Amino acid sequence: MKRLLDKFFYPKSIAVVGATEKPQKIGFAVLRNLLAGGFKGAVYPVNPKYKSLAGVKCYSRLKDLPAPPDLVVLALPAALTPALMKDCQQAKAECAVVLSAGFKEAGPEGEALFRELRQQASACGVRLVGPNCLGLVTPAIGLNATFAPTMPPPGRVAFISQSGALGSAILDWAADKKVGFSHFVSIGSMADISFEHLIDYFGSDSRTACILIYMENLANARKFMSAARAFARTKPIVILKAGASVQGARAALSHTGAMAGNDAVYDAAFRRAGVIRVQTIQQLFDCTQALATQPLPAGNRLAIVTNAGGPAILATDALEQRGGTLATLSADTLATLHQLLPAAWSKGNPVDILGDASVEQFRAAVHACLYDPNVDAVLAILTAQSVTDAEAIARTVVAESKAVYSKPVYTSWMGLQTVKTGRAILEEGKVPWYPFPERAVVTFMHMVRYRENLELLHETPADLPVELADINRNEARALIESAQKEGRTQLHESESKRLLACYGIPVNTSFLAKTEDEAAAFACALNCSVALKIESPDIWHKSEVHGVRLGIETEHGARQVYRFLMENVRQKRPDARITGVTVEPMVNNQHELLIGAVKDPIFGPVIVFGLGGVATEVWQDRAIGLPPLNLALARHLVEDTKIVRLLRGFRHLPAVPLEQLHTVLVRFAYLLMDFPDICEFDINPFAMGPNGGIALDATATLERSPSLQREPYEHLSITPYPTQWIKTTHLRNGQSVLLRPIRPEDEPLEAELVKNSSRESLYFRFFGYMPGIDHKMLARFTHIDYDREMAIVAVIEENEGPKIIGVVRIVGDGWRESCEYAILVADAWHGQGLGGILTDYIIEIGRAQGYQEITASFLKVNGAMRRLFERKGFKIKAGEDESDWAELRLS
Repeated sequence: MKRLLDKFFYPKSIAVVGATEKPQKIGFAVLRNLLAGGFKGAVYPVNPKYKSLAGVKCYSRLKDLPAPPDLVVLALPAALTPALMKDCQQAKAECAVVLSAGFKEAGPEGEALFRELRQQASACGVRLVGPNCLGLVTPAIGLNATFAPTMPPPGRVAFISQSGALGSAILDWAADKKVGFSHFVSIGSMADISFEHLIDYFGSDSRTACILIYMENLANARKFMSAARAFARTKPIVILKAGASVQGARAALSHTGAMAGNDAVYDAAFRRAGVIRVQTIQQLFDCTQALATQPLPAGNRLAIVTNAGGPAILATDALEQRGGTLATLSADTLATLHQLLPAAWSKGNPVDILGDASVEQFRAAVHACLYDPNVDAVLAILTAQSVTDAEAIARTVVAESKAVYSKPVYTSWMGLQTVKTGRAILEEGKVPWYPFPERAVVTFMHMVRYRENLELLHETPADLPVELADINRNEARALIESAQKEGRTQLHESESKRLLACYGIPVNTSFLAKTEDEAAAFACALNCSVALKIESPDIWHKSEVHGVRLGIETEHGARQVYRFLMENVRQKRPDARITGVTVEPMVNNQHELLIGAVKDPIFGPVIVFGLGGVATEVWQDRAIGLPPLNLALARHLVEDTKIVRLLRGFRHLPAVPLEQLHTVLVRFAYLLMDFPDICEFDINPFAMGPNGGIALDATATLERSPSLQREPYEHLSITPYPTQWIKTTHLRNGQSVLLRPIRPEDEPLEAELVKNSSRESLYFRFFGYMPGIDHKMLARFTHIDYDREMAIVAVIEENEGPKIIGVVRIVGDGWRESCEYAILVADAWHGQGLGGILTDYIIEIGRAQGYQEITASFLKVNGAMRRLFERKGFKIKAGEDESDWAELRLS
């Protein structure tokens, strides 16, 4: 795939089908841009009406070209385009850009044409960008295969736009502002090439430092998430997602569905992938500038240095509204500032040094704040005043920024003509400036969130207190299949609770009473205060029909309430099927929480956690996450809500056992992972107190048609832990060894493996001496995307606990073409056949995952590795430096 994408962005020859001399036609603009942009390759106009165009020979058909073109640009009406795929095939052209509109956006006929185009392209072996797109640009080689009027200068930013019109406007803006791009591509309706292909390509491109995306919709969430997570750690991805929608919420029955709108799910997915989401085009480029020029802030504590009070107040308001914190300056910093600043300075943060402050006082204030350990970033605000030297102050800010490069500096030089030169100095010194302080604060908070997302990708979760071996999947499957056989899509409350109990989630005991006598008998048998609730597959929100009564103490009360519930609900909902009334013991519900799930049409099941009870939709205190979850992700899900402050203990309220809540969320995620037929699930309330939590009410809805997915976990947007690759084997000395995929929780064991490996083993593995491996590198080794990478650890049990004695891994490209192999075996276990066992197993996995080849680089002096490769059938190729190359074809 990379070879084909190279033909799109670095073609040696281009054919323009539909080239013309008519200025109002797209084919004219594309040909003009290619010839005028400095592209050095061959350009072939194709149009049977002309002998030549713009002084270049014109060809009647693609098959008439003197050589197969690397890229074909199709600028013809939509109806003519599908048939041209055969022409591309005959001309041996593998790549095409379809500029034409009139496909998916043009109603049923356009949809049919879109399907035909995709089918023809696939049958003819042609990869497509478009249709309904602007084209693509690689400024470094003068390639402008668009009909946009301008081309931006070369740069380090790749821009992917789903909108051609927006792309054209941004190219025009970028050319004027001298904002450089490594690549620009408009992907339109995405008949073939999509976001995930381009993220993989630009993520691997050394010329690209940052990826910008304008997105309207997503076709394949799983592939997008895999690609984004693969590169977000090392290459920032900034996304402007348009089309915020509550369509999913409108269609939902449950509290969960109403609170998990599709746009909120995109937010959760982007956070999980480690990307930055912005809300405006301006923010898109503000973030790009900040990423390119300043380090990421370590936290959200901002110091503001200003020569005017009003703008600092506006900046403070913007900061607090977005979840930032005004840094509390240390006593030492305050003492320093008191000595250096005018007597009337603000005596705190914001540091208002007054309008007549000197250049030296501005410098001293910025310097003191940057060196304060309580400050994560500094915002310097300057307003144009007659005594202000904007240029000299800009120079001092640049100098201070370079002196303390571990902390970012943002500036707002307010005004126009009087600060123009100062802004130029800041820009030259790689200190971002903004015309208004609020924009600087918004950019700062985007950088804070990005840093938090990256830390989440690197965080090592605690191991689960149990390995979830107590899950009863067979009973859960039987419950769901029983409802499906009866033609029901909604489980009874008792069934929903049994489903939760199968996954070890505590539920309140309930009894279904179908008569008044049964209700009275259950209440007496429980011998405590009880709750009675109507049971109906047609009623989701029982409180809306007054279908719940709490605190019934007597048999007589149970009889009265039973009669009231049945009569009242029949009056309010005569259409509802009523199966009876549930009787259950009252529970101390110090906190009512919501734990729910809804199946998003793009991302599959999503988990919603927040404040529960009847007012949950009013307060909208909720956080959204994607399965699978581990304990760290579950903790962050809880911490993203306001209710967590109460759960930790607040004033007279004692704390609840949050560890139990985190485990419940992980178990709930397993339930959603195992059963794609679950459409919605509401646990509301999940009551929590100081002694733990329990599900008081639960309702589950199934898909109308049973899932027909071909592979396990197809319904998830993130691949879960691959349990199918767990097995036990034995070494030559008889030692039993567990082989399993690596987990994030393995970081301490992986660190111990490295620690117990000799200098020589580490030298052979890492091609150099490794004095140690830090948390970031260990997290990279243990937090893997099982869709494109696999690491198998060999684990033995010792008295002190489990121990990793070897690890083998393959890291693949995004297109399942090739994967790279690496292995490390602890020195004490050399000679036991473990290297061969691990290699055989990873070859089996690579073949099962569809890779075409496994490659490896190894040092020439590593004879043991050479012998292992030869035994396993690898072809050895001599390298020019200190290493050789091994290859094994898998297909």
